[in-house]
Amino acid sequence: MTKKVDLWLVNLDLSADKIEELAHILSADEKARAERFYFQQHRHRYIVARGTLRRILGHYLAIAPNRIEFEYSSRGKPKLAQSFGANGMQFNLSHSQDLALYGFARDRAIGVDLEYIRPITDAQTIAQRFFSARESAIIDALPESERLMAFFRGWTAKEAYLKATGDGLAGSLDRVEVSLAPNEPMRLLAIDGDVQAAARWHLHAIAPATNYVATVAVEGQSNSQLTIRNWQLS
Repeated sequence: MTKKVDLWLVNLDLSADKIEELAHILSADEKARAERFYFQQHRHRYIVARGTLRRILGHYLAIAPNRIEFEYSSRGKPKLAQSFGANGMQFNLSHSQDLALYGFARDRAIGVDLEYIRPITDAQTIAQRFFSARESAIIDALPESERLMAFFRGWTAKEAYLKATGDGLAGSLDRVEVSLAPNEPMRLLAIDGDVQAAARWHLHAIAPATNYVATVAVEGQSNSQLTIRNWQLS
């Protein structure tokens, strides 16, 4: 059985007028959080990311974006408040540099992680600390020109799963083992050593834009029909 997963890409670099427009639809607590960012650039990216989330959810739910209410897990993962929960909409978002990625699915958990590909001089050291021994060995065995991409593929895959479960980075990356061998489809191999638990999830590796890599984690053993589109802010 195939289930639909919608992915939306959003450019976070907007004009001052557009940023102000999106700020007006944020809740009081979102506005307060925005004000806590020290750098204006980070504050603006947060406003655009959260304002756009409200716009997209408003599109799906057919209600005004400022009427949407959220609840948060103990680790801060947002979800629709119980009053909106009957439609089964699950979502997650990630942003890096000037790009944001949003994932939406119904009646099953979803996590997304997006990373801008940039040089990391200690990528192998980080992998040895946060990846499994098998994952680190695969990265070490790759030609130097392929190691950085393998690192980011592994990182986004682990993060996407942990975000889907609501753990985020608080859930240690080495709990999650993923496939990193060249030409092997991205998939979860084990969660805390449990192969059966990993089999209950699907991973989808995507290249959403030049110099970006992302992974989508979706709960369930059925395949997912992914649709990737650009959200145009009107």
